[in-house]
Amino acid sequence: MITIEKESGRLDAFIAENFENISRSSAVKLIKDGLVLVNGKKAKPSQMLMQNDVLTVDLPEAKPLDVIAENIQLDILFEDNDIIVINKPKGMVVHPAAGNYNGTLVNALLYHCKGSLSGINGVLRPGIVHRIDKDTSGVLVVAKNDIAHTSLASQLAEHSMTRVYNAIAVGNIKEDNFTINAPIGRHPVDRKKMAVTTKNSKEAITHITVLQRLVKYTFIEAKLETGRTHQIRVHMAYKGHPILGDEMYAKIKHPFNLQGQSLHAKLLGFKHPTTGEYMEFDTPLPKYFSKILV
Repeated sequence: MITIEKESGRLDAFIAENFENISRSSAVKLIKDGLVLVNGKKAKPSQMLMQNDVLTVDLPEAKPLDVIAENIQLDILFEDNDIIVINKPKGMVVHPAAGNYNGTLVNALLYHCKGSLSGINGVLRPGIVHRIDKDTSGVLVVAKNDIAHTSLASQLAEHSMTRVYNAIAVGNIKEDNFTINAPIGRHPVDRKKMAVTTKNSKEAITHITVLQRLVKYTFIEAKLETGRTHQIRVHMAYKGHPILGDEMYAKIKHPFNLQGQSLHAKLLGFKHPTTGEYMEFDTPLPKYFSKILV
């Protein structure tokens, strides 16, 4: 039960913004199913919340989901008893979610590791310490036990991991080097997107280096100091140079037949959870980059 402290806009938008893992469409369904009451009465998704309104939300229990191990080939860069480092291909989802319960990296890892993955992130994301988007390729590390997971997660939180991406940005970037320091949070209207905003946001810092200038595009290196959802994509769109092929943050036509954004997690460095040795993994650019960078 929540007492609204001030006028807070539409009911469905308020729920999506204030309840974790509930999208705008899910909020609408909850309201229409009669699971959301305002002052003890059923409401419409468009109802405006006023000061001192009492909101009651009855969230249904999540249904357990079995994630199936699948024999999917993996490009393994390194593996021992604690970690496995993968070069993820473009088009592969990292972990199961709505609409993608099969063919994910987790399905493949469950088969390859025979269930030997950390359980800190639950049954849908075993071993997953960090993720990269479906249409972003490149290197990521997976924890095979909880001790390794805790160590890697701490390195992420302390910003001590080295994470370097390559990307092709739209337009000709004039600066050779620059830093984008702009907080990122959930988009105020489209809940599937992120945005540069001061509302309910977190610090986000990306360091950009220009590697090559083309006529209409710029090949860049992006080094993450923080790791927010869609950080490089959001920051580059905010800068006015969205990532080529990014259909979510830029509706710009281009002559290339791309599947999503031209973004590759090229290099990942971290301390091994057991030995403490610094390890670094550098992956080659996907072939489609070479076709553009001519």
